Amino acid sequence: MFAPTSAHLELTDRAVREATLDRLTKHLPLQVEGWACTTEVVLDVLVKAAATGKTIEAVCKELDNVPDSNTIREYLNQQIRIAELRKLERRVNRALTQDLPAHVWKTACDVVFDLTDDPFYGKDPELLACACRGEARDGTTYFFRVATAYVIVKHVRVTLAVVFVTPEDDLRDIVVALRRRLNSLRVKVRRLLLDKGFHSIPMMRFLKSTGWCVILACPIKGKQGGLRAKCQGEKSYVTEHTFASREHGTFTAPVILCRTFLKGKRQRHRWIWLAFVVFNETLTPRQVRRLYRRRFGVESSYRCRRKARARTASRNAALRFLLMGLSFILLNLWLQLRWWYAQMPRRGSRYVDAARFELQRMLSFLNHAIEAVYGVVRSITADVRPLQV
Repeated sequence: MFAPTSAHLELTDRAVREATLDRLTKHLPLQVEGWACTTEVVLDVLVKAAATGKTIEAVCKELDNVPDSNTIREYLNQQIRIAELRKLERRVNRALTQDLPAHVWKTACDVVFDLTDDPFYGKDPELLACACRGEARDGTTYFFRVATAYVIVKHVRVTLAVVFVTPEDDLRDIVVALRRRLNSLRVKVRRLLLDKGFHSIPMMRFLKSTGWCVILACPIKGKQGGLRAKCQGEKSYVTEHTFASREHGTFTAPVILCRTFLKGKRQRHRWIWLAFVVFNETLTPRQVRRLYRRRFGVESSYRCRRKARARTASRNAALRFLLMGLSFILLNLWLQLRWWYAQMPRRGSRYVDAARFELQRMLSFLNHAIEAVYGVVRSITADVRPLQV
């Protein structure tokens, strides 16, 4: 609907806002029909909060002609409930894949499964029941977690599926849910690339039983013994390793150990070892390293997502998950608009000029368009004449 035509090749801030509202109105479960507060107003507040990295409270104080933040939060808490988290998840997934370029579905591709966390600092029991434990980071060990399926196809990096993760969810069920979503989209999966967060003996047993082509990164822990003891020599090589756990027993798997040169900060360059478990693939260490390097594109995607993430201190866990999903939706929409409006002609296939429509420009477009509709508070009035003036 918002794709460029030969008669209209200009992308304006107003068009970006309309495309965003069209997608969110179609897929998110929000129906607001108040006297001063409508679905469009609520969505505009959420989008501006995401585009500026602010809270709903801050956005409502900044915009001139919008209802009070308590009114908007009341509507959100009434319609976004934790009991309907899976329905919300399905709606977010449908929004992610709307109007994606056709070649995403036609090309066999490597798919990345990953986990991304937003830190949580509260002590509310209801929120803690939905937050996952993890290694200490950003001053906390509790996180709201989302699992994603991500793909890179011809300069287009998109998140195809998300799963909201709660503490009772098993990693194997999460992988199955992501793979089921990809199957429903008829995505041609060449192989799965999984990071260290998925590494465990039960997961390796499961992956081996599926028959999927998988490259799974392994942590190299400790100073001696285990995989560390095999990180010897000056060349990468293929071997087998028996993983052991008191709880889950032992499991023997093919392991590829890659020795690679890491360029660090302040000239602290050094050689390091990387370990990968590979199932149903016959690859050399160099091939595995080259393939897995593509997975790091998802880290770039997560850094971009953090720029489009609204802040909140809400006690509604479902609303927190919604804001995480909204950041992925905005990121996919940006990639889609950039694919449409930043193509450059050349001999042979076209390429995308990424600098023409960067993520920050899209967020600025959204911010400016919303401010143009509602106005901005530009002054305050004192109630009394100040003393000693």
